Amino acid sequence: MAFTLLEQIEKVNDIKKIEKEKLPELAQEIRDFLVEKISINGGHLASNLGVVELTMALHLSLNLPEDRLIWDVGHQSYTHKILTGRKDGFDQMRKYGGMSGFPKRKESDCDAFDTGHSSTSISAGLGYVKARDLLGENYTVVSVIGDGALTGGMAYEALNNASQLKTNFIIVLNDNNMSISENVGGISTYLSNIRTDRSYMELKSGVEQTLNKIPLYGDRLVKGIRSTKQGLKQFLVPGMFFEEMGIKYLGPVDGHNIGQLMRVLRDAKRVEGAVIVHVVTKKGKGFGPAERMPSRFHGAEPFDPETGLPNARRKKASYTDVFSTVMCKMGAREPKLVAITAAMPDGTGLKRFRNMYRDRFFDVGIAEEHAVTFAAGLAAGGMKPVVAVYSSFLQRAYDQMIHDVCIQNLPVVFAVDRAGLVGSDGETHQGIFDLSYLSGIPNMCVMAPKNKWELADMLKFAIAYDGPIALRYPRGEAYDGLQSFRAPIVFGKSEILYDECSLALVAVGSMVKTAIEVRELLKEVGYSCTVVNGRFVKPVDEEMLSYLAKDHSMIVTMEENVKNGGFGEKVLEYYNETGAAVKVLQIALPDDYIEHGNVDLLKKEACIDAESVFKRIIAGYQA
Repeated sequence: MAFTLLEQIEKVNDIKKIEKEKLPELAQEIRDFLVEKISINGGHLASNLGVVELTMALHLSLNLPEDRLIWDVGHQSYTHKILTGRKDGFDQMRKYGGMSGFPKRKESDCDAFDTGHSSTSISAGLGYVKARDLLGENYTVVSVIGDGALTGGMAYEALNNASQLKTNFIIVLNDNNMSISENVGGISTYLSNIRTDRSYMELKSGVEQTLNKIPLYGDRLVKGIRSTKQGLKQFLVPGMFFEEMGIKYLGPVDGHNIGQLMRVLRDAKRVEGAVIVHVVTKKGKGFGPAERMPSRFHGAEPFDPETGLPNARRKKASYTDVFSTVMCKMGAREPKLVAITAAMPDGTGLKRFRNMYRDRFFDVGIAEEHAVTFAAGLAAGGMKPVVAVYSSFLQRAYDQMIHDVCIQNLPVVFAVDRAGLVGSDGETHQGIFDLSYLSGIPNMCVMAPKNKWELADMLKFAIAYDGPIALRYPRGEAYDGLQSFRAPIVFGKSEILYDECSLALVAVGSMVKTAIEVRELLKEVGYSCTVVNGRFVKPVDEEMLSYLAKDHSMIVTMEENVKNGGFGEKVLEYYNETGAAVKVLQIALPDDYIEHGNVDLLKKEACIDAESVFKRIIAGYQA
C-alpha cells in the first residue's frame, strides 16, 4: 500500500509542512498504516485508531521536543511515534531489540515520560510543570489521559494538586467510554451526561449559528465567546465537576476534527492554571471490526486486515481460561464466592462469572488499591472474595495487601495472572517480582501450579483456605503435561515427580516444565536427577528440603521471578541456617527490568531456558 503523505514524515514537526486540506488524507494513511502493521505483528490497535486526529492536532499545536507530551498508559502512542520519525520501527515493534509499544525516553527525546500503567500522566505532567517554573523555563506541558484512567484514584490525587496551579498545564481528557473493557462507575456516567446533554449542545449550536449570521461582527463575536471563561457552561453542564475543583474546563470537542482540536488547544494554552480539554473520540475509529469490538482489538494478535479475524486460532486453553472455568463451577457450589476485577473482566477471565453471577461480580475500574481493600471489607463481612489481577498491576496495591488484608489475616484470594515473563509489553508489564513482594508479607500464602490441572486444584484449595492466599500463573497456553502427577494439595507441601539421587531440581510454577526438559538433557549425559514440584513458595516445604539434603549434593532451585527475595533465596536461607552440606544453585531472572520480546527468546537471554540451565548445572556440578 502506498503512503504518499506518510513518506514526507521523516522527523518530528514534519507534519507542519503538510497542507491543511491534506490533513484528513494523512489521517487515513496513518490508520491504513496501523492496520497493516498491527495485522502482521500484533499490538494495540483500537486505542491508537481512536487518537489519530488528536495526536495530529497536538503535534501541530506543540513544538516538540521542547514542549512535553505525556501519554497515560502509552499504548495509544503509535501515531505519536509515526509523527516523530519512527514509522520504520513498526516492523520490529514489541520484538526483542526493536521499538517499544510504549513511550520510552531512551528511544526518543519526544517521549517525555516512560509509561505503561494507568492514571500516572497528570502526576508526571504536574511534576514537569513545577520543574519548568522553578527553573524559569518556558514550555507547554500536556498530559493525555483516557476516561478509563480517571477511574483510578491517583488521577484525582493529581487533579487535587493541579487545581492550585497559577501557571499553564493542559490535561487532555480522551473520552471514548472505554478503558480496556467498557468503563464503569460514576465518572463514566458523569462524562456521558456531558457528551449527551442536549440542552447545552443545542443552545451552544443555536447561539453560534445566530451570531454567525450577523454581518461583519458575527464571526468575531463567536470567537470572543469562545475565549471567555465559559461562564454559560457552568450553569448548563451537569455538575461542572472539574470547574468546581478549580480546574478550567473546555469542551466537549470532536476528537476527530483537527481544526476544532487546534482551536481549543490554542485556547487552552492561554489559561493561567490547569485546564481540562474534554475530547470525545471513538475507539477503533476507521476500522469496522475494531469499532464494533474495541475490547477485542485493544491488544490484538495478528489478524486478517480484510475481516479482522485472527490469523490462527489458539487450540489449547490458556491458564486464564482454566481459571475462568473453575470460578464458574465454584460459583455454583459456594454462594459466598465473589469476584473482583480492576477494569479487566475479559483479560482476567471473569466475563463468564459476571454473566452467570452478576450480583457477585464487581468491576471497580482501574483502581487496584480500592479493589484489595474492598475485598478485605467483603471478607470481613463474611464473603469469600477472589481478586483477579495481573501480576504487574497488583504491585500498585502492596500497602493494601499488607495493611488491610494480611494484618487482619482475612481470607482473600489473589488470582495473579500474567505472572512471570509476558513478552511484548516489556518492562512495565513483566510479572517478575510477585514471588518476592508477596512472600515477604506475614500471613500471606503463595502458590504456583505446574500445569492446568494443578491450577484448578489450587484454586479450589485457595477458595477453601481461611486466610490470605495468592495463586500465581503465567500468560498463554496452559501446560497439559504431567497429567498423571496430581497429588492432593496439602498446605505447605511440595510434590516429588521423580526421586533419584545426587542432583535435585526444585522448581515452582512454569519452571516445572523446564525442569522436566532439563532432567532429560541430564539423563542423556549420564546424570540421575530428582525433580520436585515446589507448589508452595510460602511456606517453603522444609521437610522436603531436609529429605533432599540427605542424599543430594546439589539442589537447583528454578523460578520465573527475580532472584532477589525469591524462592531460591528462601531455600538457600534454610540450608544455611541448618548447616546442611549441600550446594545450592539458584536459577532465576536477573535483578533487573526485562525489555519486550518473545518469551522464549527472553528466557534464553536470561539463561532460564532448559539448555542454559543444563549448562549451568554441569558447570556447577563439576566445579
